[in-house]
Amino acid sequence: MFKEKSAETSIKKYIARFLFGGVCLYFSLSAAAAVNEITAVFKPDPANPLRNLFLNTTPNGHFCGSRPSFCKDRNLFSLRVNMPLEQTVGGKISAGHINERLGAYLKAPSEWRSVEVHPPSGGPSERVEVRIAGIGGRHDLGARATELAPGGHSALWSIPSWASAPAPCSGSGSVWEGPDHSIFMWIVPENTGSCSTQAKVDIPNFRYRYLEIMYELRTPNPLTMRTGTYVGTISYTLGPMMDFDLGDLVLPKDNTLQLNFTLDVQHSLKVEIPPGGNRVELVPQGGWQAWLNQGRKPVRLFRDQTFNVSSSIRFKMQLECQYTVGNTCALRDTDSTDLVPLNTSVSLPNGLTDGSGQAVDRRPLRLDGSGTELFQPGFYVDRKPGTLHFEVTKEHVETILREGVGKTYSGNVTVIWDSELI
Repeated sequence: MFKEKSAETSIKKYIARFLFGGVCLYFSLSAAAAVNEITAVFKPDPANPLRNLFLNTTPNGHFCGSRPSFCKDRNLFSLRVNMPLEQTVGGKISAGHINERLGAYLKAPSEWRSVEVHPPSGGPSERVEVRIAGIGGRHDLGARATELAPGGHSALWSIPSWASAPAPCSGSGSVWEGPDHSIFMWIVPENTGSCSTQAKVDIPNFRYRYLEIMYELRTPNPLTMRTGTYVGTISYTLGPMMDFDLGDLVLPKDNTLQLNFTLDVQHSLKVEIPPGGNRVELVPQGGWQAWLNQGRKPVRLFRDQTFNVSSSIRFKMQLECQYTVGNTCALRDTDSTDLVPLNTSVSLPNGLTDGSGQAVDRRPLRLDGSGTELFQPGFYVDRKPGTLHFEVTKEHVETILREGVGKTYSGNVTVIWDSELI
């Protein structure tokens, strides 16, 4: 009989019994800190079996929300920093200021940083990498741009527009200008320092109403992870000479930005045995005619039983037996206690290998589990055929086929596909 072990472990363990007869990211925070959540999920997609990546499910901020193609093409995402409504305090910028830190000054942690994510209940951890790839938001002037200069926004700064950006940053090509403010995004290349622009006129009260960041992620290989949730956290400091540095004039109201990551891994392990495939009859090559008509004893008795397997997770295979001989199952004479060994082996489809990356072809299944402790997908395998091989070898066929004696040998064999790896 083929059945699930239980409803609770429906994707973790599959069992086939054969009768013989005659298988985030989460972050947290401290006081005076801004907290943002980043979530990602992996679920195998039969339509794209070779694409085994996490899908970022975090709602995008204003920039990527309004320019999805720009962000998707660059594998970038945006977040509005979750601070109080008035996120910074600022002050007056003097025209032609020499000290760049007393003007519009921005520095973001653009280098890659590692975050350890782990199951809350314990278990192996994985690493996520994140870097800040852009910084922007809304800057306020404290007066209408046309009151400060006849040309308005285009006449206020040493850059022609906040749609562009001072080196080493680059512009996003996007800016929304209101009477007394601009909404912008500057792209920050990897390992870049600060970017600043000089005011051409006095700016009465320069500050950031809110900040928005763009980020880039490198997520672990989900095929090496267990089913479940992985959480982790990373914190950045905000303020002068810190991770996020807005210069000496503009000070953030929170001094920490914490990102909480939750990675949700939703693996699939499913095995399908065709109807009637759990009742196995062992026969010689070509059937019984040579034995019945010519008395020629079979070299072996065997049956190859196909099955379909879908897997995005590592698993092991185990064997349980009604009767045993040594390290394998056996068939028993129904009229006596005589036993003959039944060799059971498995061949797995392309995409599933053992722990050393070798193909699985007629790999013996043993009671102690040796040799089948780990099978792993190189990509999501979706309903691909595998084979269970059952065989009684020649020397034991002699025991079964004694002239003039009718015998029936039978037994139950249970094959287990189990993703609950230690």
